[in-house]
Amino acid sequence: MAGRQKILVTRKLTDRVEASLAALFDATLNPEDRRYASADVIASAVGHDAILLCTSEPLDAFAIAALPESVKVIATLSVGTDHVDIAAAKARGIAVLNTPGVLTDATADVGLLLLLGAMRRAREWSELAVSGNWQGFNPTLLLGVQMTGRRLGILGMGRIGRAVAQRARAFGAEIHYHNRSRLAAGEEAGATYHAVADELLRASQLLVLSAPATDETRRFLNARRLVLLPRGAIVVNIARGDLVDDDALISALQSGHIAGAGLDVYNGEPLRIDRRYWTMSNVFMTPHIGSATIEARDGMGMIIVDGLVDLFAGRAPANRVV
Repeated sequence: MAGRQKILVTRKLTDRVEASLAALFDATLNPEDRRYASADVIASAVGHDAILLCTSEPLDAFAIAALPESVKVIATLSVGTDHVDIAAAKARGIAVLNTPGVLTDATADVGLLLLLGAMRRAREWSELAVSGNWQGFNPTLLLGVQMTGRRLGILGMGRIGRAVAQRARAFGAEIHYHNRSRLAAGEEAGATYHAVADELLRASQLLVLSAPATDETRRFLNARRLVLLPRGAIVVNIARGDLVDDDALISALQSGHIAGAGLDVYNGEPLRIDRRYWTMSNVFMTPHIGSATIEARDGMGMIIVDGLVDLFAGRAPANRVV
C-alpha cells in the first residue's frame, strides 16, 4: 500500500494518539465523538485502508462482508475482540489488531478499587456522606472487613490477574488462583494453585474474576458455584459480564451468602444491565472503567499506531490477532 494510508477513526481518542495518527496517515477523525452505527462505519469506510474502532462499534459477519474492498485492517482499541467477527475478517483477508498488555496496571487498579469498595461498603458510606443524614461516629454502623489475612482467589492468572495479586499482597491478602495451567514458580510468587476451579471457590473469602470469556467460562459464576464460596464472601468482576449468572449472583447477594460485589463489567452493557444491581446497597459499581486512565488510553492508541505502521510496511505487528 503506497503513500499515506487512509484510516477511519470512529471515536474521539486522546490528543497524543490523534496527533500521531494525523502525522503518519491520512486520518479521518471524529472530533465530535459522534456515535457510529454499523451502517455508518460501512458507509464512512469507503476509500479507507483501515478502520480504528472501539467496543462501541461492533462489526458482525454481515457488517464485515459489507465493508468496502479498500479496507484491509480493523484495529480495535481494546484487548477483547468479541465485538468483531474474527472468522469473517479472516475469510475476507482483513487483518485485526488489538491492544494487549498496555492496560494491565489500570485494570488491576480498578480490581483493587472494587475489592476495597465492596469490602468497606463504600457505596453505603458515600450515600450517607452526601445525604446530610450522617450523625457522626457510631461503633457498629456499616462495618466492613479488612483484606489483611483474607484468602483472595483469582480466576485467571494472566497479566491482569498477576497484577491484582501483586497489589493485594501489599494489603496482606493470601493469594490463591485457578488457571488453565499452573504458573512458573517465579510468576506464582507464593500463591496457592488450585487445579480445580471449585476448590478455588471453596478457599476464597474474596474472589476476583479475571479470566477471558470463552465457552468454558461463560456463566462460570452460577448458583452451583456461588454456594461453594464461604458465607460472607466478596465477589469482583473485572473480566467480562458473561462470566456471571446475574440471577444467581443477585439471589446470593439478597440472601447474604455473598456479602458484597464489586462490578465493572456486565451482561448487556451498556444499555441492558440488570437494573436490580442499581438498587442493591451491597453492590459497588463502576461503568467498565478498567482502562480509563490517560496512561492506558495513550498506550492503547499508540500500540495500534505502531501496529498499523508495521503492517503497512510489510512487517508483522506484535498486536495482530488475525
